Amino acid sequence: MNILTPGSEPDATVMRAMFAARKSVFVDLLKWEVPVLDGQYEIDQFDNVHARYLVLTDPDGNHLASARLLPTTREGILSGLFRKLCDGPVPSAPDILEITRFCLDRRLRAAERRQARDALVLALVDYALANGITQYCAVAELGWLRQIVDFGWDCRPLGPLGQMKGERLAAVRILIDADTPARLFAGGIRATGLPSIPASLAA
Repeated sequence: MNILTPGSEPDATVMRAMFAARKSVFVDLLKWEVPVLDGQYEIDQFDNVHARYLVLTDPDGNHLASARLLPTTREGILSGLFRKLCDGPVPSAPDILEITRFCLDRRLRAAERRQARDALVLALVDYALANGITQYCAVAELGWLRQIVDFGWDCRPLGPLGQMKGERLAAVRILIDADTPARLFAGGIRATGLPSIPASLAA
């Protein structure tokens, strides 16, 4: 697992693989109308010095899964584009991060995708517990939202369902505490079947 944080020196190979995987998923597959750099990489205005990235790779450095975390003290996806999905104020605090661009590599088989998904979810919780993050927020389409809720963690809606370009969307708040790993385990989230990859903090 590669953890890239503000101020750290990113691994260029890992970053390129992640942005290419995002283009394959969000542009080629899901047909999102988002910026593409050099016809290869999905990169938008939030991929800046304030973003944090969790990237799961295999021993050869190939992308398996990744997520981008944005500080809620600055404008993000929810506060900048989907504010109407919140009944009240958009979550904003140093201990709240927004999960965006949760990406599973399209080259993975179904079983591998499930394993990579579970590993990334557990990495998000581990990262939060290790860094004083008490909550995540996110925007999700309805099908993905149902999966998020079924993981078993404390996930709460921030407002009503909305709609954009035929997709039903919702904003959620995910509370993280010491009991979250056990809740995920009870919900069937397991870190099994993937190569043993030591965590490393790019610095």
